[in-house]
Amino acid sequence: MATTGLFVVDCSVGIGWLFDEQADDYSEAALQALTSSFAVAPRWWNIEILNVLLALERRERLAAGKAVEALRLLQRLPIQLRESQASLFELHALAERHRLTSYDALYLDTALATGLPLATHDKALRQAAIDSGVGVWEG
Repeated sequence: MATTGLFVVDCSVGIGWLFDEQADDYSEAALQALTSSFAVAPRWWNIEILNVLLALERRERLAAGKAVEALRLLQRLPIQLRESQASLFELHALAERHRLTSYDALYLDTALATGLPLATHDKALRQAAIDSGVGVWEG
């Protein structure tokens, strides 16, 4: 396994690995890339994925029990979770500068801290990654 990760993955890509309706060529390429290395995500990533799965279950777009299967799969993926060293004030400034949610500011913070590009479908986060110099993973 490589000593540095390939990219910082956000929920918009990761959920495609777990929920077929959200899968596309980009998320599939990112998942395939993990066969030879690993991705990095903020510690928050698991909670955000869980929240999406719960919402899908409650809207009956995901069969009962499938969320637990998805979470088990998630635990087997080579994702290194990283604790942010940024203060709330730094995250606030980052979110304001790039017009991001607080959650997306965490992904950008992780990319900035690791120097890895972002793997995301989110347009605002993609632009923030480009503007801040870390770039977007192209697969």
